Amino acid sequence: MSLLALQRTHLHPAWRLPALALLGATAITISAKVQIPFWPVPMTLHTFAIFLLSALLGPRLGVAAMLTYLGAGAMGLPVFSGSPERGIGLAYLAGPTGGYLLGYLVASGLVGWLATGSGWLGRVTVMLAALGVVYAAGLAWLAFYVPSSMLLAAGLTPFLLGDLLKVALAATAVTGANHLKGALK
Repeated sequence: MSLLALQRTHLHPAWRLPALALLGATAITISAKVQIPFWPVPMTLHTFAIFLLSALLGPRLGVAAMLTYLGAGAMGLPVFSGSPERGIGLAYLAGPTGGYLLGYLVASGLVGWLATGSGWLGRVTVMLAALGVVYAAGLAWLAFYVPSSMLLAAGLTPFLLGDLLKVALAATAVTGANHLKGALK
């Protein structure tokens, strides 16, 4: 059952939010584990999944899915990209990528709140702003681990092209889903 179908079901309201949050966290986990060969570094679908889910489900459910994902990771489940090889649990969250994960949490609320009802260009704009939040939080945290002269080369430049592509794809997928939803009414 898809997230959107589950959102419209007659599940008891007390179960709907936890079920959607769990399904969203599962989708985020899968997206974090997918490695696509890309230049200059392999690409995961993390950004794509978080922005897509948040735009489709709205701020409350987008943040709930991200909190569920982070909570599962904090408890030691190997949900993060590179885990368990690069660590698990709170140690992973406190590691070099912890700021990016916090940035994704803030970005999920931002995208869910501002992208709803926007057109494609509006969604791209919101997602780019949210990506700026992710990079700002990530780079600020990464600065504790990497010399400032290497910060952009380690935490921004290699990922920027892939993330811009994922933003465009997420905005396009949301637009397509909204058109499909409108056609089915």
